[in-house]
Amino acid sequence: MRSFRKELWFETRQRMAFLNITAEVEAALVESGVREGLCLVNAMHITASVFINDDEAGLHRDYARWLEQLAPHAPTSAYQHNQTGEDNGDAHLKRQVMGREVVVAVTQGALDFGPWEQIFYGEFDGRRRKRVLVKIIGE
Repeated sequence: MRSFRKELWFETRQRMAFLNITAEVEAALVESGVREGLCLVNAMHITASVFINDDEAGLHRDYARWLEQLAPHAPTSAYQHNQTGEDNGDAHLKRQVMGREVVVAVTQGALDFGPWEQIFYGEFDGRRRKRVLVKIIGE
């Protein structure tokens, strides 16, 4: 069995953003040489997320609005976490809702998706470099 590890790095200009990272993950899969196995993709920061959904702009705007309603950034004084000098208490909660990682089956050297599925990096406290781990195991 093979094991392959790669880090992807992202830096968004906005505080909240959703980036389609499917192509980068597919490139890592090709680089790994794995034809049958599993691909784990996870955010390595506690204010970012990795999730699977449709690449549709309206849906992404809905996510942003919904997450901001669930955990609004302001007022920052509403979060006990921010009493430590941070201003990202909301980002931690948004990450918890959207999830840390995804696992996708690898079949015949390709990510084995359902219709419309794509992999996204969700950023909730942007404007600095953060990484995503891609770990692929199989044969």
